[in-house]
Amino acid sequence: MTTYFFVAASEKFLTVEEPLEEILKERERNYKENNKEINFWLLKNPSFLKASQFGDLTAKIPSPSAAVLSTDKKFITFLKLRLEFVAVGEFECPNAEITDPFKVE
Repeated sequence: MTTYFFVAASEKFLTVEEPLEEILKERERNYKENNKEINFWLLKNPSFLKASQFGDLTAKIPSPSAAVLSTDKKFITFLKLRLEFVAVGEFECPNAEITDPFKVE
């Protein structure tokens, strides 16, 4: 099982209102320079947010939603501090409700 961490918010907030693209591009550049495997993904309307364990969380996120998913908890903590108005969570996958963490609706 893999543990995934995420920040989630409305798609508009993450892709238009905040400089998230710049943050992700810089991190990707750094990973390439250091021969590190990419461990973060921007997902628009991710299916994993529909899992029952995130019912209370997703009720607070305007639709359509988006999330940055990562296996790096420190990166997600950094994003939470940088972006402020995002929901944060984690899950192990695969599980009964989430078989593919990258599936989008």
